[in-house]
Amino acid sequence: MKKRLVIFGSGDIAQLAHYYFSTDSDYEVVAFTVDAAYMTETVFCGLPVVPFDEVSQKYSPDECDFFVALSYSKLNAVRKEKYLAAKAIGYRLASFISSRATVLNEGRIGENCFIFEDNTIQPFVTIANNVTLWSGNHIGHHSTIKDHCFIASHVVVSGGVEIGEQCFIGVNATLRDHINIGERCVIGAGALLLADAEAEGVYIGTATERAKVPSTKLRRI
Repeated sequence: MKKRLVIFGSGDIAQLAHYYFSTDSDYEVVAFTVDAAYMTETVFCGLPVVPFDEVSQKYSPDECDFFVALSYSKLNAVRKEKYLAAKAIGYRLASFISSRATVLNEGRIGENCFIFEDNTIQPFVTIANNVTLWSGNHIGHHSTIKDHCFIASHVVVSGGVEIGEQCFIGVNATLRDHINIGERCVIGAGALLLADAEAEGVYIGTATERAKVPSTKLRRI
């Protein structure tokens, strides 16, 4: 018999969580929940949506696990808040780890993690609680990702890197080996980090500018 799961959220990430848990896990999603003030519908993905302040009465923590399916809003603070609130009322927090990910770290992955397909997690990596790894990342050996981080797609984390709590790392960013990223850092898309990053730092890669020559003038394309 599959384990029962309640998902917090009713947006794109919640829909993705429903898809992944339903097709690639031992869980059966039975309901969604959101804060009462944000309820706009009573059915989502064909399942009931209930107010969060009523969820434990209708879907007991003794019978259901819980997953918080939120993004990196307010530097992951919203997802952190709901993760802690679900724990406070007694829920066990589920993690999703894609069967199409390469996971070699002997299961050192915390609660409420969302690990998509094509991630490579090398030996001796530690991933803490409430961490999202979108598709296609490389997490190098002996690295640590602390609580409430969000790592977008195709990020390269080299060996021995430590990433502090509530960091956001954008697509195609690269972190060299043996550096420390302070808590609540934002590392933008395509950024290259070669040294430690102090807490609450913002590191933005250079965007590609439009060439002065229009595409109609290019002779070899």
